[in-house]
Amino acid sequence: SGGQQQRVAIARALANRPALLIADEPTGQLDADTGLAVMELIRAVVRSEGVTALVATHDSQLLGLADRVLELNDGELVDHGPQPNRG
Repeated sequence: SGGQQQRVAIARALANRPALLIADEPTGQLDADTGLAVMELIRAVVRSEGVTALVATHDSQLLGLADRVLELNDGELVDHGPQPNRG
């Protein structure tokens, strides 16, 4: 499934213990529940491994999982600042 493929891709990307994980639309081809599960996996890796994750998404429902939200709006970067702690 798409969710399993994304999980494998994340595991592969983390195999060498990078300090930064860049994910471009990791949930773009997934249904809402699977997309949420993939984002929760990324968040868990960030917390447990101390990895910084930079995730690009068009899915505004996933923004609640972010520690910080930056938006590219008409070529300008808008910093929405740190988000409330979500656990």
